[in-house]
Amino acid sequence: MSEARRITAIIADDEPRLALYLKERLAALWPELVIAGVAANGPEARALIDEATPDIAFLDIRMPGLTGLEVARGTAPDVDVVFVTAYDRYAVDAFERAAADYLLKPISDERLAQTIERLKKRVASPSPAPALAAALATLRELLPQMRAGDGTSERLAWVRASAGSQVRLIAVEDVCYFQANDKYTSVFTQQGEALIRTSLRELVDQLDPNRFWQVHRGTIVNVAHVATTSRDFAGRITLTLKSRPEVVAVSRAFAHRFKQM
Repeated sequence: MSEARRITAIIADDEPRLALYLKERLAALWPELVIAGVAANGPEARALIDEATPDIAFLDIRMPGLTGLEVARGTAPDVDVVFVTAYDRYAVDAFERAAADYLLKPISDERLAQTIERLKKRVASPSPAPALAAALATLRELLPQMRAGDGTSERLAWVRASAGSQVRLIAVEDVCYFQANDKYTSVFTQQGEALIRTSLRELVDQLDPNRFWQVHRGTIVNVAHVATTSRDFAGRITLTLKSRPEVVAVSRAFAHRFKQM
């Protein structure tokens, strides 16, 4: 009996810890799968696919250089593509309407197991992979503003933040405010403070502008967590929060947001 053909895959994600997490969960749930490599950005992903010619490519949607959609457009038709996204239901609905395979971060074992079963059936079947070109065309219509390194058409739903020796998975709706902290950004929730590597400038483009307002050069506030606004005799505005003890200062450049409050 001939040895069964090895199934190979590549992972592309610009967040190393998330790429490692997916690699570890795939090893646990699909030990026969061979991970041929991990790419940290779009151009690396394209080069890795050309070099490794994998059966499967797990592509993060928002990567530097090229988006996951752009990388997918250059793949061979026999490569099964699974898009990985950390954003909200708007993007997820788009993937579903385009009949494109996707995993929503944080990736659950249950959802990953479902994807694995579909992939196993496809790889074992002589029939070609689903029409990726058609799915990408639909996605381009549903996500018209998607550009390389620009997630304006999707909104961040989760962040992975470091708190001491632990890594916490935090829903952005639970964040009271973000504050610039040297090379990092502090994430303040009711439970405490954690750190993420994403800069405040990058966060502005990823967060829903109707829910998250920049109130200072170094601060973005979740308006759903604002309890009251106060203005002193000098016209300076401060915010009190529903679930944090500190007050947040609003700079004059952003004071116009609170004129009606």
